[in-house]
Amino acid sequence: MKHIALFASGSGSNAEKIADYFADSTDVKVSLILSNNPKAGVIDRARRLHIPVLLFDRTTFYSTNQITELLLNQGIDLIVLAGFMWLMPADLVRAFPNKIVNIHPALLPKFGGKGMYGHFVHEAVAAAGETESGITIHYVNEHYDEGQIIFQASCPVTQSDTPDDIARHVQALEHIHYPRVVAEVLATLTTQES
Repeated sequence: MKHIALFASGSGSNAEKIADYFADSTDVKVSLILSNNPKAGVIDRARRLHIPVLLFDRTTFYSTNQITELLLNQGIDLIVLAGFMWLMPADLVRAFPNKIVNIHPALLPKFGGKGMYGHFVHEAVAAAGETESGITIHYVNEHYDEGQIIFQASCPVTQSDTPDDIARHVQALEHIHYPRVVAEVLATLTTQES
């Protein structure tokens, strides 16, 4: 059995899609959802899905090893960031090398880096007059959006598309591809271990 920990700061739609994807699996379990936002919608989703939730604050995350130790003690195999807004601490990245994945709502390396998340990304894409946007799923390192790219998918952007339109197109790609790519990453980990 492979165990996933999901980190989310917002509504948690990607977290729920991933949990649903593995709900009937005998090989993979979403064991824990972690959030830095006590008002995040993902908390209600987790309760509905009967997945334990851990809330933490900035001090715990950056000034202690509590989260890293908890994930190691729980036998977590893969950490999946699903709309998590904080940079992962170096000790956590070192403890889970190539075992932390993130999804970014643009085609990296464009429109990435600190402060580039959610609506800010879609506004920047529209303002730049881009003809396409999309998603990037990548491994996480100690820098925002700079880890090795695993998968990208694109969608067209027209001149009449608003940032909200772009957000809807991109979220549709996230929901289609993120659970499947997480499953592929887990399969790769299993192959490496055997």
